[in-house]
Amino acid sequence: MTEEPALEEAQRRLAEAQGRVVAALVAGAAVPEGFDPERMRVQALSLVAKRRSVVARLRPDAAAAAGPDLVAEFAAYARSRSAPPPSYRTDADDFAAWLRERGRLPDPPRRPRWWSRFLP
Repeated sequence: MTEEPALEEAQRRLAEAQGRVVAALVAGAAVPEGFDPERMRVQALSLVAKRRSVVARLRPDAAAAAGPDLVAEFAAYARSRSAPPPSYRTDADDFAAWLRERGRLPDPPRRPRWWSRFLP
């Protein structure tokens, strides 16, 4: 029975260490001791590039609105968040909203309600 608390403590420390690594990769937190800062920076850039490419496929309107500034715009958007959204779809929609707030993406056209075709 004395092994169980030691195991739980080891698991807790591991989870904290993993959290620090993830925070450094996706939220710009300090690089944990023992990790190469340059490699962590490159990996963080790679993760942002992956998110950007998926977002551009899911929301081509947002990618087109950002135009040649897509890399810089998405990097600024990603830095403004403490953590990535839970899904790529949410990330894409949040990026589009971020662009819209900055006047880079027009509001979507309003579609008439389905029942409006029955009105005179």
